[in-house]
Amino acid sequence: MDAAEAVHEKFLAKLRANRLPRRMAEVEPDAVGLGREAIADLFYSQCVSRQMDRLSRRLQARGEGFYTIGSSGHENNAVIAEASRVDDMAFLHYRSQAFQIHRSKKLPGQTAAWDMMLSFAAAAEDPISGGRHKVIGSRPLFIPPQTSTIASHLPKAVGAAFSIGIGKRLKLDTMLPMDAVVLCSFGDASANHSTAQGAFNCAAWAAHQGSAMPIVFVCEDNGIGISTKTPRGWIEASFRNRWGLDYVRCSGLDMVDAYRGAADAIRIARTSRRPVFLHLDCIRLYGHAGSDVQTAYRPKAEIEDEEERDPLVFSAALLVEQDIMKPHDILEIYEGTEATLTRVAEQAIQRPKLTTAKQVMASIVPPKRSKILANTPPPEQREALFARDRPMMEKPQHMARLLGWALADLMLAHDNIIIAGEDVGPKGGVYNVTAKLHERFGSCRVINTLLDEQSILGLAIGAAHNEFLPIPEIQFLAYVHNAEDQIRGEAATLSFFSSGQYTNPMVIRIAGLGYQKGFGGHFHNDNSLAVFRDIPGLILACPSNGADAVDMLRECVRLALEEQRVVVFVEPIALYMTRDLHEEGDGLWTSLYPAPGQAKPLPLGAVAVHGEGRDLAIVTYGNGYYLSRQAEKILSERHGLKLRVIDMRWLAPLNADGILEAVEGCERVLIVDECRTTGSQSEALMAMFAERAPDRQVRRIAAEDSFIPLGRAATITMPSRDSIVEAALRLAGKGPNRG
Repeated sequence: MDAAEAVHEKFLAKLRANRLPRRMAEVEPDAVGLGREAIADLFYSQCVSRQMDRLSRRLQARGEGFYTIGSSGHENNAVIAEASRVDDMAFLHYRSQAFQIHRSKKLPGQTAAWDMMLSFAAAAEDPISGGRHKVIGSRPLFIPPQTSTIASHLPKAVGAAFSIGIGKRLKLDTMLPMDAVVLCSFGDASANHSTAQGAFNCAAWAAHQGSAMPIVFVCEDNGIGISTKTPRGWIEASFRNRWGLDYVRCSGLDMVDAYRGAADAIRIARTSRRPVFLHLDCIRLYGHAGSDVQTAYRPKAEIEDEEERDPLVFSAALLVEQDIMKPHDILEIYEGTEATLTRVAEQAIQRPKLTTAKQVMASIVPPKRSKILANTPPPEQREALFARDRPMMEKPQHMARLLGWALADLMLAHDNIIIAGEDVGPKGGVYNVTAKLHERFGSCRVINTLLDEQSILGLAIGAAHNEFLPIPEIQFLAYVHNAEDQIRGEAATLSFFSSGQYTNPMVIRIAGLGYQKGFGGHFHNDNSLAVFRDIPGLILACPSNGADAVDMLRECVRLALEEQRVVVFVEPIALYMTRDLHEEGDGLWTSLYPAPGQAKPLPLGAVAVHGEGRDLAIVTYGNGYYLSRQAEKILSERHGLKLRVIDMRWLAPLNADGILEAVEGCERVLIVDECRTTGSQSEALMAMFAERAPDRQVRRIAAEDSFIPLGRAATITMPSRDSIVEAALRLAGKGPNRG
């Protein structure tokens, strides 16, 4: 017999024979404030969850359902919904189905069973994901959708909790009420994940310093992760005495004790604004998912022992013990729920599915919001902000200083912008870009984080859920790989899996690329952007000079505010302090700082074209544009070539039309790419020219497929001024190997 049906038959047999066990916990409902009506209502939610699990397996067997990771054995997470408020944002484990079912009862007009059945059937009318995935989630219920939640949602839950206190101190009108708590559920196996450990540490680290951190970490501990057992006692040993976390343990098999623990944990988090670890003992019935056969890795006796501890049986026993219902009443509810859900399922599987690529991709890019009006500070306020910088602002400056001023102006214009990262505070960052921002705007808006990129990006994602506009900084491009799933698997997918209902707009600043002369080696020089280029919906920007950096950063903030986009803004480290282009003292790579309103708009996708020559077009970006401009002077003055140099600026999405228009009239195109040959922008450009402009002669020069060494060898694997000159001459027929 199927495992789900075996558990079902045992439940029926106990009810019909009135052989319900004694409850496991001795605590009485009255003692914890759990009334008779609430008990009955919770049991109904548990029945709905259990019957949905059974139906999901039947639908899969028929080819009409596509998800069978069930909540059976975890049904008492419904009490967390009972003990919390609807506006307590919940980032939920995939076994927290009963939570959403029960929370839906707190808000009139909700149809959780129908909604979830549409999700099981991948119907286009699924109100949370639009048929893109079976997710637990609801905009009205403050439940952002999660997919395969192997701890990746914990950092953003911490960020959302932290943002509540920031909003209160700044007196901002944010989505989450000032007394809200954040709930975050996960399994015992996921608690061991480095991402989870980082989130626990970050929450405790912040709370230790007095920061408000109203979060309840709910560990639904069923003792096993797919087939790997969690050592007995491991979760309690790891968290009971963990510094900075209040620990509450309760039985997930007994409704009353579960409610006691949930109510205590939420009360502590709400009143003390401290993080709490709620340890909920559960069991996992049926195995991990529909295709998982537990008998392959667990003794049959062990499985049967767990089935005897079915929480639905103990809930039924509570109803009888408290004289709320008789066994036949319980049976009627259980079987009636099955009959109702079966009818609902048959209707849900008939609803339309996604049938075109356009429909699937419709929510990759979030919906646009109405124009966000910036604050217009009095002139004297801005004057005071920049008083000490005024003499410098009257002279051309390098990129790093211009970016710092741009950030200050943006923060003055938008009071919901926060900056977060390692050393961004009083130090001003490794390259002094954020200098004076902490002094000007305070520690609520310029946040020195712990040294953990997952926590930095999690803070940004969670704060964006609460209507902040985060500008997190990753200190070096190589460091982002510690946390790339926060961008790929969390930030960039949120709009897609919520049909655009949930978004986390942000501008991620990353110092990167090669050629810098200060720090050395691969970990401070990383010349690959491939990790960003294949993320659907993500915008990738890379300025080559200070003037563009200011205009592009302002456009990135607009894109985040008005179009709710996730933007990665890569700042070439080697060009931060660069002043000269051709010779010492020429100052050609500096610019005056344009005040807001005086700068030219630089919209997404706009390319820059230097020169009007038709002999050759160089397409490049970042350091490549700087080096190509140097090469262009040599090619013109010494070899008589008339060139144009195109700075792509925006690397994703690729503006193919703009680039083709920029090279119009040039038969020869040289692509200069400082990133590695494999996986670089040049690959996409070569394919684009081959497909759309096959008549042109196109060549590329890119970095070798190598990491970057230390010292004088640091640049020899990458394009240089002289190698660009040589490649251009070859392509123009004026260098060696003309044939």
